[in-house]
This record gives sequence, structure tokens and C-alpha cells, in this order.
Amino acid sequence: MSFQLQDDVCLVCEKPTVVELLQKRQSGEDNPQNICLVRGINDVPVRLHTAIKGVWGAQTSGANIVSFNLEAFESFGKKQGFNAPVGSKAEFAYTTALNMLLKKGSPQRMQVGDASTVFWAEKEHKLESVFADLFDTSVKDDQTQDAKALIAAFRAPQIGVKPELDPQTRFYVLGLAPNAARIAVRFWYEGTVQQVVDNINQHFEDCEIVHGPKQPSTLSLFRLLKSTAVQGDSKNIQPNIAGDMMRSILNGTPYPKSLLSSVINRTKAEQSRKDQNGKSMQNVSYPRVSLIKAILVRDTKYYQRNQKEVGMSLDKTNINIGYRLGRLFAVLEKVQEEANPGINATIRDRFYGAASSTPVAVFALLMKLKNHHLAKLENRGRAVSFEKLISEIISEINGFTPHLSLADQGRFAVGYYHQRQDFFTKKENSN
Repeated sequence: MSFQLQDDVCLVCEKPTVVELLQKRQSGEDNPQNICLVRGINDVPVRLHTAIKGVWGAQTSGANIVSFNLEAFESFGKKQGFNAPVGSKAEFAYTTALNMLLKKGSPQRMQVGDASTVFWAEKEHKLESVFADLFDTSVKDDQTQDAKALIAAFRAPQIGVKPELDPQTRFYVLGLAPNAARIAVRFWYEGTVQQVVDNINQHFEDCEIVHGPKQPSTLSLFRLLKSTAVQGDSKNIQPNIAGDMMRSILNGTPYPKSLLSSVINRTKAEQSRKDQNGKSMQNVSYPRVSLIKAILVRDTKYYQRNQKEVGMSLDKTNINIGYRLGRLFAVLEKVQEEANPGINATIRDRFYGAASSTPVAVFALLMKLKNHHLAKLENRGRAVSFEKLISEIISEINGFTPHLSLADQGRFAVGYYHQRQDFFTKKENSN
């Protein structure tokens, strides 16, 4: 219930003199007017900002983005929020908006590592309803296909088609991470819908790699990040990597430097892991190799390096030493598997880490073992085929190098994966 004086056009609570008086009482100072750091105009600064609730990992009662709760944080005799003056209108606006976006069940929030991520457009836009599906854990094949179709609609002007939706609408993404009683801004992005869609589409293309028929064609950000975590547990995703990767996708820049070392280290560390049935697990998995390939491709294109890009599938013309050694390792493992049907552990379980980092230490031994395995094959035609394939691969290898760089270790993993996938790909009849 409110009141209005006769002949007035506004309510009593809206009269300027009433608003000014209430602002002075709220501030508790004689001269509350100050320049608002957000709006850039005179306004009454807020001493205590409203708590933000819904940030995963923060206090359930809420936490603050702006907070000065100790004298050590204060300057020039200013108390609490007056050290960073934010006007009452701006404070009410940003806290109300964030609490709405972060509330449980909000369609405009998702979790990226430890960062509770919210997103919105300057006006209602269809991208808001599908943005989370491009990155979140609940992506299904049909949803992914719909998202790709929507991306094509957003990118229509580039192919001479009238866009169905306004591609110049401004779009915003904010990542908030817990930090004791405060909230830290993990990342912030601002751009147009078309820029967002183009960069996400480029990310999908960079990650695209040959895979099994039952595996999804598009991997979510969550699945890619899980491949870098210890034991594949989402709780072990490194906080900075998640935020930096999200920023790289949105800006179209190279992925963080630490991402390549993280995924390669996990590949080596899990080379001998067993599942609950005692069988060796695939450490060079589809998500890991997809991520490695994307990192290498983005790095080559962005810095215009004078070297061949890593392809989507097996590339027999790629003479990079890391890629060739990865292919060779896959062939040697395949020879061992066919010579010893039903074997529980292969050379990958024992030698992958050393082969991908210090090839000279193990490949001489593996080449000797190969001769023993080829002799056990009953199908001599198969043995001859393996010999020809090995000769083709090592024809461009001038000795086993003592050490592979981090990037070449990544190419080793991609080469190994490509060759393994090629073994299980049904060959078409050339006739």
C-alpha cells in the first residue's frame, strides 16, 4: 500500500525530497553524494552491498563481490563500501540481477570448473536458451544437432543468407568463483551474438577428430575438462584451467599453455589403470586426443607457425617425428595384440610414457619385440602387411630422438590415436 498527494503525478515515496532524505539516512554521513564507479554520476554510495547467493562453493548465506571487512583494506578513513563507492541504484541493479541469474533452476547459468557462470543478452535472444547446451553436461545428440543448426542460422550472413535472428545483439558471460567470504570474478566476456557463435563454431571445428560410431560428434566443455582431471573426477578439475579455457573459446584465442601439459600428464599417469574387471583402460581416449588436437591446431593457426597442422584423421603425409612415432607405436601394439589374442596388458601399459617423451630409451627394444611377435602370426600375409606399414612409417624417421618436446608429445598421442582408429575403420572397396 502506498500514498499519493492530490494533484501530484507520483507517489509520496517517489518524490525527490523523500528519496534524498532516505538515502542520507541509509548512508549515515552528512555528505553522501559521490561519483558512482559503475554509472559515473553522482549518487549515494552503499556502505554494505547485498549478498550474492547461488555461487557454487561459497557460503550458503551469500557472499560479496565488494567487501571491506577489515581496517587493513580501508584507506583515507573511508569505511567499508565507501572505499569503492557504488551508487545505490547500481548496487541494487547488479545484486538483484545476479541473484536472479544464479538462483536454483535458472536456465541462464552453468558450472565451468569451480566458476558459476551466468550469461545474458542485452535483449531477449534465442541464444540465451541454448548457450548452456553447447558447454554443459546435459547435452544429448539431438540437442547438439539443434545447437549446430542454430549456429548455422546465426552465421547465415557469412554465406549470403538472411539471418533469422539479430546477430549484432550484445552478449555477456560472467564467471564467479568462491573465495572465502568473497566472490572472485574468474572471467568476463562481452561481444556480439555473431562473435560468440563464430568462436564457438571454431572451437567445435578445432576439436573435431575421427571417432567411433557410437561416440558423440561434439564433446561438451565439461567432458573435455574431465579428461584433464585426476581419476576423471570433475572435482579435480584445476580451477584456473576451466576459466582460462572458457575465455579462450569465447575470444577465439589459443588455449591456455598449462592445458596441454595437464592433459599429456594425465595420459601418461593413467597408462596402466585398470577398470573394475581388471582390463586396461584407454588412456589415449577420444576426449583427450580431441583436446590435444584442438590445442595444436589453434596454436599453429594463431601464431602462423611454419608446420603442418594436425588433421582430423590419419595423415600419411605428416612427417613430424612425434606424429610418426605415435603411429609406429600403435602398429607395434597392434602386432602384439594379434600375435597374443586375449592379452590383458600391451606395450601401451608399460611403455607409453617413455615412448612418448624419450623414444630412444624404448623403441629399440620394441622393434626387437616386434620381430618376435611377427614370427608368431599364423597369417603370413598379415605379417607382410605389418612389415610394409612399419617400413612406410619409419622411412621418414632418421633415428629415434632422445627427447620429444611437449607439442610433439601431443602429436605422438594424436598419431597413435589416428593409427588405432584406422585399424578399426572399415575399408571401402576401391573397385
